[in-house]
Amino acid sequence: MYAWIDAQRRLNAMLFAQSPQGSAERAGTPRRPPFMLPGYDWLSRLLMPPDDPPTFDIASVQIGDSTVPVSETIVEADPFCTLRHFAREIHTDLAPVLLCAPLAGHHAVILRQTVETLLGSRDVYVTDWVDARDVPLSAGGFGLDDDVRLLARFLARLGGPDLHVVAICQAAAPALAALALRAADGEPAPRSLTIVGGPIDTHPNPTLVDDFARSCSIEWLRDALTDTVPAPYAGAGRRVLPGYLQHLCLLAANPWSQLAAEARCWSHYVADDDANPAGKLQTLADRAAVLDMDAAYFLETVQTIFRENRLAMRTWRVDGRLVPVDAITRTALFTIEAGFDRITGAQQTHAAHRLCTGVPPSMRQWLTVPGCDHYGLFNGPHWQREVFPALAAFWDRLEARDGRDAPAPPRSKQATRATRETGGIAGTGALRRRASGTGRRDAPRPGSG
Repeated sequence: MYAWIDAQRRLNAMLFAQSPQGSAERAGTPRRPPFMLPGYDWLSRLLMPPDDPPTFDIASVQIGDSTVPVSETIVEADPFCTLRHFAREIHTDLAPVLLCAPLAGHHAVILRQTVETLLGSRDVYVTDWVDARDVPLSAGGFGLDDDVRLLARFLARLGGPDLHVVAICQAAAPALAALALRAADGEPAPRSLTIVGGPIDTHPNPTLVDDFARSCSIEWLRDALTDTVPAPYAGAGRRVLPGYLQHLCLLAANPWSQLAAEARCWSHYVADDDANPAGKLQTLADRAAVLDMDAAYFLETVQTIFRENRLAMRTWRVDGRLVPVDAITRTALFTIEAGFDRITGAQQTHAAHRLCTGVPPSMRQWLTVPGCDHYGLFNGPHWQREVFPALAAFWDRLEARDGRDAPAPPRSKQATRATRETGGIAGTGALRRRASGTGRRDAPRPGSG
C-alpha cells in the first residue's frame, strides 16, 4: 500500500507540475495554494508527495526592546534523532531547557512557537526526530527502550542540576523512565521535569486514542497499520507506521483545531492580505510536517504504555531493569494538563505525582488549563498567557531557592486564574497543604495510592 500511495502521489505531482521532492520554496517559505478553503490543506497533503519538513529558522528573538540573534547548532546526530541547540547571543546564568519532542507522528518543528517563547529567557535544546523512511536499515531498529536510552544519553551530555527538562505528550513516559534510571544510578539530576499533556497513566478518563489502542490486538495493528518503506527512500525495506496514516489519525483525534487553523488562513487569503504570507501559512505547514515512525517503536508504545499500562503499574522494564520512578528525589516535578484534551485524558499526566513518591512536596506543582485543547498546551494563546507564565514562575522559584538571582516575570491574570481553579500552587506553603489532601478533590495527591 505504501508503494502504491507513494506512486500515486508522485503521479499527481507530475500532473499538477509540482516537484515531488523538496524544492527551495518548500524547504523555506510555505507555498501559497492556488485556492484555500477549510479542508483543502489536509486533503491536498494526502494527495501530494510530502514536503520536506520545515526548518525552525529562528534567527532572533525579541527580549524587551532588543532583538537578540539566535544561533542553531547540532549537538549530537543520532540516526533517528538530532539534538539541536538554540543559543541566544546574550549572556545568562539561567539553566537551559531540554525540550523533549514527542515521537508521535510530527516533526519537532510543531514546537516552533514553544521554542521561540522559551528563548525569550533561556537557551533551548530540542530532540528533533528523523523520519524513519530516511533511516537506512543498517542503522538497526528503534523501539521504546531505544528512546529511553537515547534520552538518557542526551541527559548525560547536557549535565545535571543546571538543566530543566520539558517532555511534551508522547515523550513523557520515555523522559520519566530515563530520569528514573539515571537517578537510581546516582547520576546528576536535572533541576526539574515538566510533563505537558503526556500519558503517564492511560486508564483514567480514556480518550478515543486510548480506547483504540486497547481495542485492537498488536497483531492487527501490525498487519493493518504498518507497511514497508519503498525505494527510492534511504530507509527502503524498513517497517514503519506511515506518515500519511499519522496525518489521518491526528486529524481524526482533533479535527476542529485543524479546521480552525485552515479557516484563519482562508480568511487572510480571501482578504488578499499579503503582508506576511509565510507567517500565515507556517502553522499549517508545521502541523502537516508528519513523519514515518519505526514500527517497533509504535507497537511497543501501544503495548507498554496504553495496553498494559506498565509505567503506572510499576512493571515497566528497560533492558531488564525495572523503571524505579520512586528513585527520583532531586528533580522537581511539574505536570500540566488541558481541560479539553481529546488525546491525553484528564488526570493521565497528573498521575506522575502518585508515582514519583520520592519527590518532596515542596518540589511539586500541577496545573490544568480550562478550555484548552491538547495542542493549545504548547502553541497559541493558552501557551502564551497561561502555561508559559506558570512554567517560568516555577523555574524562577526553584532557582531562587537554590540561591540564584532569578527575578520572577509578571504573571498574567489567565495564568493566576488557571492555577487557582485547578490545584496549581503559588508557593511552597500552598503545595504542602495540597499534598496533605486539603486541596481540591480533583487535584492529584502526591504519594497517595
